[in-house]
Amino acid sequence: MRSVSYVQRVALEFSGSLFPHAICLGDVDNDTLNELVVGDTSGKLSVYKNDDSRPWLTCSCQGMLTCVGVGDVCNKGKNLVVAVSAEGWFHLCDLTPTKAPDASGHHETLGGEEQRPVFKQHIPANTKVMLISDIDGDGCCELVVGYTDRVVRAFRWEDLGDGTEHLTGQLVSLKKWMLEGQVDSLSVTPGRMGLPELMVSQPGCAYAILLCTWNTDPGPPPTSEGPEEGTRETPAARDVVLHQTSGRIHNKNVSTHLIGNIKRGRSPKSGASGLFALCTLDGTLKLTEEADKLLWSVQVDHQLFALEKLDVTGNGHEEVVACAWDGQTYIIDHNRTVVRFQVDENVRAFCAGLYACKGGCNSPCLVYVTFNQKIYVYWEVQLERMESTNLLKVLEAEPEFCGLLRELGTLTTSPPPGPCFTKPSTIPMGRHSVPPQASAMPPSWTTVLAKRDPSEPPHPASCPRCLQDRERTL
Repeated sequence: MRSVSYVQRVALEFSGSLFPHAICLGDVDNDTLNELVVGDTSGKLSVYKNDDSRPWLTCSCQGMLTCVGVGDVCNKGKNLVVAVSAEGWFHLCDLTPTKAPDASGHHETLGGEEQRPVFKQHIPANTKVMLISDIDGDGCCELVVGYTDRVVRAFRWEDLGDGTEHLTGQLVSLKKWMLEGQVDSLSVTPGRMGLPELMVSQPGCAYAILLCTWNTDPGPPPTSEGPEEGTRETPAARDVVLHQTSGRIHNKNVSTHLIGNIKRGRSPKSGASGLFALCTLDGTLKLTEEADKLLWSVQVDHQLFALEKLDVTGNGHEEVVACAWDGQTYIIDHNRTVVRFQVDENVRAFCAGLYACKGGCNSPCLVYVTFNQKIYVYWEVQLERMESTNLLKVLEAEPEFCGLLRELGTLTTSPPPGPCFTKPSTIPMGRHSVPPQASAMPPSWTTVLAKRDPSEPPHPASCPRCLQDRERTL
């Protein structure tokens, strides 16, 4: 495990208090560039754009915002900001500018004054986590909400208008699932047949698959929270398929988070790989393929409270990113190569994704919300490779380097022996180590070794005297 340091950081001003799921990255104004959305406990929704430390705009909502999201929840071909409060208020904010930006890039219609939600509806209270995604494979987005009472509900936007741009509709309840344990994460991953599967985390490094049966159940889906929904209050056991991951579980009640649809390539087929990851508060990390095929498991000594996915190498393979309360962040690839990054302060919320901080383009970013009224955005979070290497391995891959060694007559199948090169299989002889295959040693190196005093201690690889002698012999 190696440590990395990222120095390109932007500090954003944030004076409120927030829940862990009240922060996300997304394209709120539909300009292909992502923004940062943060909701606090006072009902204030703040949107940060580029590297400006102050919010680009704010929106006033009702209640304590517990989860926010960005997506085409109304299936109108554009993103909306969704904010849900603990009291059960569902808000839709349309932040797409009505006028083109000026020469400086600022929008006249949205800057300055506080915005208001364009739609508000009351749904069951005690919301905890939210997901905007296509969960039944019909090509349209649904809204999935997890609650503190171990309940998960699915909603769909029903448009009542005539196709105009104004939002004239309502959320319609589709289904309710009852879980055995607390719900901490919601995600979607491709199933065996390529159809999306709705996943929910369960305590003890477990998860459950929630079946979307409204397309197969007889009768129309419920249109409101009336008597028709009451028939679905006690779902059948077949609608919840519980999976316990392999391996010994130290604490069956430990909090668990998951993230699905982890890509392992740029092709469309590689995107539907069925990879998903889980992490627990006691430091367990697992990567699983499909249902019960465990690829690897890692145990760390930090309390992991957030789990994300991010392509930090730029090769189309998304790495697993887990964050602990003390700011320790782990980045793990599909081959179990671990890289860690330490933030100087304790963290109360974390997210990762693409954000247009500078340069007018999206780049991989890590976002940390601290307890000191600051939000730190680390942008251009990239690595050339995940695995550790050395200079010799890098140079051996360069044809020019190998050609120069051939000209010097020092290119062999193994590193050239000599005063400053020591191999594990060498036999110590005084100051330097000589390999057993002394006959294969170039005459120039033998001359150098003959000039050394055997009573002197061995020199390091960067010894100036050895380097000078080697140059003279060449």
